[in-house]
Amino acid sequence: MRLAAAGRIALIGLVATLALTSCSGTDTKPGGGSNANGLEKTDLLIGQYPGADSAPLFIAIERGFFKEQGLNVKTEAIQAPQAVLPKLSNGSMDVVLGSYATILTIQSEGLEKFKYIADSYQGATGAFGIMVRRDSPIKKVADLKGKKIGVNALKGLGVLTMNPHLKIAGLDPTPGKDIQYVEVPTTNWLTALQKGDVDAVWMTDPYVSEAKNKLGATMLVDTMSGPTESLPITGWAATEKWVAANPKTMAAFQRAMAKAQNIAATDRSAVTKILPTFTKIPAATAATINLGNYPTTLSAQRIQRVADLMVEYGFIKNKIDVAPMIVTAQG
Repeated sequence: MRLAAAGRIALIGLVATLALTSCSGTDTKPGGGSNANGLEKTDLLIGQYPGADSAPLFIAIERGFFKEQGLNVKTEAIQAPQAVLPKLSNGSMDVVLGSYATILTIQSEGLEKFKYIADSYQGATGAFGIMVRRDSPIKKVADLKGKKIGVNALKGLGVLTMNPHLKIAGLDPTPGKDIQYVEVPTTNWLTALQKGDVDAVWMTDPYVSEAKNKLGATMLVDTMSGPTESLPITGWAATEKWVAANPKTMAAFQRAMAKAQNIAATDRSAVTKILPTFTKIPAATAATINLGNYPTTLSAQRIQRVADLMVEYGFIKNKIDVAPMIVTAQG
């Protein structure tokens, strides 16, 4: 009799457990949090650069655009996508901001397959260039022969956009020939230039403006002029595997970013106001920097220009068709 009673109690407990499980299963996903929108994941980790490229992301966070879409977003400052490639591949990081040159290099080398899900930043005059110290003997591009140039990635946007200008000046841009590239983290650009660890540093604003204001540095050449004018800079990417597994989450991310991108594209003050909140750039410097542009649509044609330039300068061996990598915003 005791066994029968115990069996009835166990059965009642099992039924109650099943009932609770069935009720909670419709509202919660493994990604975490309430999921009224049917998203595959609600908690996202986003890799971003501490620069103007990431301004729309932080605008979206500050103004609650991600929360409107049912997303809880956390960010991680990165040096380059290569450094967090294991996290992207195993799914512990969901989306990353990467220069188009960097993502295309990874794609070409077969290290991972990516999709572009949103554009971020495009070059503009005065915001990207080779900076030298105030007392530098380097007065023209040809003077860089035999010198060390700091870059945030050895196969990144900086080197790619410098190469045409070095070639025009009669220098061989092949690494180890006329120029020695030295990898310097973005946040160490000013220190490396000031201490003389390198002879010049390729920088983007707001660091360009800070180098001018703090160090009296000058821009030797604007690398968003001439053959590299208005070149696409960075975009938001996710692995093919992640995109296939999280189509609704991706679309929610795209919708939130589209709202923020439109604000960045039309309201400079929104960008300069948000910059000091996630970079070390003082508000006074942020208010006067030269900004690039914030495209509001993904364009395979624009990004193809980067891929073709990479083939020309030996960054990648074979031509890449960018169009299949583009995932347009959903609704």
